[in-house]
Amino acid sequence: MTSESATIAFHRAALLESTLRKVIRGKDDVIHLALISILARGHLLIEGVPGVGKTTLAQAIARALDCSFQRVQFTSDMLPSDLLGISIYSAIEQQFEFKRGPVFTNVLLADEINRSTPKTQSALLEAMNEGQVTVDSNSYPLPQPFLVIATQNPSEHHGTYPLPESQLDRFLMRVSMGYPDAKAEREILRSEAGTAQLELLQPVLSGADVLEMQEAVSQVNVDESLVNYALSIVARTRDSEQFSLGVSPRGSQMLYRAAQASAFLEGRGFCVPEDFKPLIVPVFAHRVVVAGQYSTSLRKLEQAEQAMLEIIEETAVPV
Repeated sequence: MTSESATIAFHRAALLESTLRKVIRGKDDVIHLALISILARGHLLIEGVPGVGKTTLAQAIARALDCSFQRVQFTSDMLPSDLLGISIYSAIEQQFEFKRGPVFTNVLLADEINRSTPKTQSALLEAMNEGQVTVDSNSYPLPQPFLVIATQNPSEHHGTYPLPESQLDRFLMRVSMGYPDAKAEREILRSEAGTAQLELLQPVLSGADVLEMQEAVSQVNVDESLVNYALSIVARTRDSEQFSLGVSPRGSQMLYRAAQASAFLEGRGFCVPEDFKPLIVPVFAHRVVVAGQYSTSLRKLEQAEQAMLEIIEETAVPV
């Protein structure tokens, strides 16, 4: 990609970010992380209590991208075929015909994903990792770009099933949508920042634009010292007594791509330590498992985040 086309792609990303900020007030950091996830070809997990804007953010992203969009409300009685599709026998054709499910889209909103059983959750594993779906021994490619934005309520809420480690590892990052601060909530009340703004949101990027930006991100240069820094963090999670499960190689790849996307959003063609360090917790914390003897009264994810922060502080940052 030429420098001119890279500049155009950068301005398109900035336009997308400013558009989303018109709908989601007081959550600029979450919006920024969401864009990093999109540009790094990753999937996004948004956690928070009901009513803080998780679904609104996912819908705003889908509306801002001129792509196909499907929303699926996950429930305890949902089956994998409700998501992937099903083969139905056609009396006219005298053969089975595959009816595609809602997963065949560019942007899939998996709303309250942890309210479905692990069997249904696992239906997304192949789609998220390989960009295809296999049904009845036949593989069907998914449209590109393909992005899963999943929302979930905290695991201690009634009627939820914890996401298994294999499912969590497919998400590039997990972000938390907490309560807005007083100023942001006042703006939400005084303006029609919710549904009204969402309905007026117009697409600012096409699917081709997203693919072009993703290609530009993949060409961002990463110095070997930063690779060593990331790998040292990963090694510490695997050797630490605080974790019974460390970061996987997929997690290392996700951090690398996320750092490239962060540099791209800053208008740089190369990464610096500030592209890696702030992303370590949102990319790694949901991939590790805290050892039982180190469990405290805090939620497991909060424990993992604290332990990750300790590792970050103990690891020298390349100059």
